[in-house]
Amino acid sequence: MIVARKLTLTALSGIPLIEPQDDVCAIIARQLRAEAVELIDGDVIVIAQKIISKAQGRYLDLEDVEPSAQAYEFAETIGKDPRHIQAVLSESTEVVRYRKNVLIVAHRLGFVMANAGIDESNIDHAGHAHRVLLLPHDPDGTCVEIKRAMGREFGVSIGVIINDSFGRPWRNGVVGVALGCAGLPALLSLIGEPDLFGRPLQTTEIAVADELAAAASILMGQGAEGSPVVHIRGYKTEAPSKPAEALVRPKSMDMFR
Repeated sequence: MIVARKLTLTALSGIPLIEPQDDVCAIIARQLRAEAVELIDGDVIVIAQKIISKAQGRYLDLEDVEPSAQAYEFAETIGKDPRHIQAVLSESTEVVRYRKNVLIVAHRLGFVMANAGIDESNIDHAGHAHRVLLLPHDPDGTCVEIKRAMGREFGVSIGVIINDSFGRPWRNGVVGVALGCAGLPALLSLIGEPDLFGRPLQTTEIAVADELAAAASILMGQGAEGSPVVHIRGYKTEAPSKPAEALVRPKSMDMFR
């Protein structure tokens, strides 16, 4: 069960623009110390996907992309650069839906999302007019690595989430969701737990990592805020850790694919 009556979220200031091969853990650790944030067991660090992708050098120059016949076909309907469409297709396993200005795909990591998460915002385009940024390699594995590095640095056991902004069926606007998770249950089952009147819950599962990711996104912002790392204190659970992969609904259970 969750035991949390108060959550404190703090966006770290002073995180520099990240370049390929930068040590994100060292940068976060340095900023935590600069802002006198002393990590304790159970704290959670939420990191924007974009700085992980930048550190991993996940840039792609569309000038280097050769569109396929399929990309040209989709581009005609969608109204986007066929090179961008090809980049999306190359990162995807399935085209789920498409129409004018919209391309929803199943990313190779399992996420169903717009444009395979490929983005042009908040990246330096100097000398690269057609540069885009792809999602990170293995977000769950990256979270495990960061968790271990922060544990060595501070001697504590924390949770780590890599978040991104997703649109949602049936709802307008984007919210933060977890692409990667370590050190806490990304998905928490309450099936069998009693409700207020003692009736066992039948189907309730909580997307814990998504809820924390969304809370952090409020502080991170979507534009020029420059706050890609958020420290969270107060979430407590005795449930075992579970990766963000658990949040991806299998296609066999997806009523809309």
